[in-house]
Amino acid sequence: MQLSVVIVNYNVKYYLEQCLESVLRSASGLQVEIFVVDNLSTDGSVAYLRERFPGVCFIENKENVGFAKANNQAIRLSSGKYVLLLNPDTIVTEHTFSDFLSFMESHPEAGAVGAYMLRTDGTFAPESRRGLPTPFVAFCKMTGLTSLFPYSRIFGRYYMRYLNEHEVNEIEVVSGACMLLRREALDKAGLLDEDFFMYGEDIDLSYRILKCGYRNYFIPTRLLHYKGESTEKSSYRYVYTFYQAMQLFFNKHYSHYSILVSLPISLAIWGHSLLAYVGNQFRHKKKAVDEVLSDNALVIGSPRMLEEVATLLSRQPNKGEYCFVEGSEEHLPLGHMSEGIDLSLYGIVIYDPDVYGYGHMLSLLESSSGSRPRIATYSVRTGVLITEREVYVRQDIPSADK
Repeated sequence: MQLSVVIVNYNVKYYLEQCLESVLRSASGLQVEIFVVDNLSTDGSVAYLRERFPGVCFIENKENVGFAKANNQAIRLSSGKYVLLLNPDTIVTEHTFSDFLSFMESHPEAGAVGAYMLRTDGTFAPESRRGLPTPFVAFCKMTGLTSLFPYSRIFGRYYMRYLNEHEVNEIEVVSGACMLLRREALDKAGLLDEDFFMYGEDIDLSYRILKCGYRNYFIPTRLLHYKGESTEKSSYRYVYTFYQAMQLFFNKHYSHYSILVSLPISLAIWGHSLLAYVGNQFRHKKKAVDEVLSDNALVIGSPRMLEEVATLLSRQPNKGEYCFVEGSEEHLPLGHMSEGIDLSLYGIVIYDPDVYGYGHMLSLLESSSGSRPRIATYSVRTGVLITEREVYVRQDIPSADK
């Protein structure tokens, strides 16, 4: 087996459905096994997806065991030479897996590899590559020096933005949202530390892989990351869990520092968490107001897709202006970038993934300049419209057989 793909799910069945669709396309022609570990979802994820993806191995937990433990469950059952940890709110392209495997085969020193993650507006997500949060790097991040000097090799090491994002680069931390691991390196470094319930386990594992003598890399193969839209990032639980993980990492790897260093860092971690929580509350309220305004949408796809989306959008309480364009990868290869389409009029572009490849859509999204519409998809086969924050389902249309 060449590759084992492991996805942990919690109440995001529609995002996961789209993720699995993209995974199957990327796995075409390769030896790939797929595991989905469900952490006691209450949205009927497993029942919904099992019949749609009979080739996927589903593991149903009787409790939410956390991200690290759930991944470890599947890793122990997997047999791939390489293991890919993948978030359910991602879309990989048709060549992501072949790019990963080709790089690993030609770089035997690589222990872990991450990818170029796109936001839903096509911009580069800086968390695609990171430096280890050493006491100094953490200090720069928490005091704002990283934001003030993002491209500095001294102060901006947390996101390593001084590296060219379009080139292969050696990095320190690979994001757990898309983390390719060499089985041999994983065996030596050990599985994910289950003391981390959620967040921080990717930093810890990346560090242990480096300590085993391997190197971690970033390669510019693309994928879309909805950035954990299923997680309410303004909630106290999110902020507490995230910064508790940062504290755990510091205690595990830097406990030898004197109290003169460790105490200020600990205070900074929790002080920053409080500020983040307050700031997130404000941003969340502002975003809620913005969403009421509802964006204008450009819809591109097959005639049936256009018809179904038009019906679905007509039923939404907050309506924008909609433009419907018949097209496919063959007949309208430039999609929303086509001549005559004024992107400044639209806040979102809805693509038909049954007539456009995921890689093609992401390429067009990334190519947008100036006005950047956010991406959404609607598949006639599923009857589901997926945006960056919401999912809409056509209840009255029977989904076509897969």
